This record gives sequence, structure tokens and C-alpha cells, in this order.
Amino acid sequence: MRTVNCIKYKEILEGLAKPPYPGPKGQEIFESISKKAWAEWLNHQTMIINEKHLNMIDPSSRALLQEEMTKFMQSNDYAKVEGYVPEKKSS
Repeated sequence: MRTVNCIKYKEILEGLAKPPYPGPKGQEIFESISKKAWAEWLNHQTMIINEKHLNMIDPSSRALLQEEMTKFMQSNDYAKVEGYVPEKKSS
């Protein structure tokens, strides 16, 4: 199992199997974001795209999403989805 020092969780966690997309940004993600954080981002990204009605063909929408991903991974003040309440895990 490949591990990374995850920038979101600030601990050593399982890494992605391969860069999520080509180029330097994909390599940066591969080297510094855990599999767990990436899965959470993909879920959050989908909610942002849907709520904000982003058109992924539009370069400004892609730039916004890239900016939000950076905020999310650095645990800064990233965009929250209005009215979304996470499901409580049953014990």
C-alpha cells in the first residue's frame, strides 16, 4: 500500500493508486492527498457543481472548482452546500 502525508488530515494515510488527472496538478495531488481526502472531495465537488449549476466546459467554472478544491484540502473556508446536513452514522 502506498502512503502519503495528507495535507488535509496532516497524517500519513493511504495514497491514490495513480494521479487523478494528467499534468503537474495531478502529480501534486497524487503526492500529497490521501485516498480518503480525495473521495471526500469528489463527493463535495459533485454537490458544488450541482448547487452552483457549474458548466464544466466553462473555464471560469473549472477555475472556481480548482480554487475550492485547494481550500477544501487545506481545510480553509471552502464553499459549503446550502441546506446540506450530512447523514448521521448509525452505531
